[in-house]
Amino acid sequence: MIRCICVDDEAYASNLLKAYIDKIPFLEFVGSTTSPIEALGWVSDGRCDLVFLDIQMPELTGLQFLKLAGAKCKVILTTAYPEYALEGYEHDVVDYLLKPIAFDRFLKAVQKAQAVLQPAGTVPAPAAVLPANASPAATNPPADYMFVKGESKNKFLRIKYADILYIEGLKNYVSLYLPQQRIVTYQTLRDLEEQLPQPPFYRVHKSYIISIDKVNMIDGHTLYIQEKAIPIGETFRDGFFKLIREKDAS
Repeated sequence: MIRCICVDDEAYASNLLKAYIDKIPFLEFVGSTTSPIEALGWVSDGRCDLVFLDIQMPELTGLQFLKLAGAKCKVILTTAYPEYALEGYEHDVVDYLLKPIAFDRFLKAVQKAQAVLQPAGTVPAPAAVLPANASPAATNPPADYMFVKGESKNKFLRIKYADILYIEGLKNYVSLYLPQQRIVTYQTLRDLEEQLPQPPFYRVHKSYIISIDKVNMIDGHTLYIQEKAIPIGETFRDGFFKLIREKDAS
């Protein structure tokens, strides 16, 4: 078992991580705290193996925590600020999760931690991500929605995948276009791409992710969703047209 603690000054974030941890048999939730200093005590006492660590906190920042904790534990950073990713990796963090955190992205991160913390040959088969008391028939279907961070610190918006037409990247912001609404969230396009189910979502340009189900027309290297013309980038063309051919054949 990998013993986990959550260090975050937002109760919502800690509760979400606990819910995710409880779904995975090789993880054990030890506790959560809003105090990085208290968490350092837990690390020093050997009470945990893996820390889910927010960066922006009172008393100590997450990066200061990393310097003080050293190699006594492994850390997965959890934050709404992608600009700290590079410095985090310089401290040998396992992964860097941008809030709001989708379960599939969380799972990918803890599998990295498992590969580091558990000896080779002891990693459970992929089916082990099911709750210990559940059978495959009893598990829930994949979520048909995600949460994105709103304009205030503790605000998160629930968005159904089926409502998304396309997504446009704007440096560290993205705009999600829905039939009657545009939502701007502080997140990178790359991180959002990892959260979205593929298909129907596909990145067609360095600045655009589209829902294939919403495409009205393709004309050369341009596709149309409603009245919006979206370029198909050279890097993404082969994969996109292969996906279109496979969809037509099915």
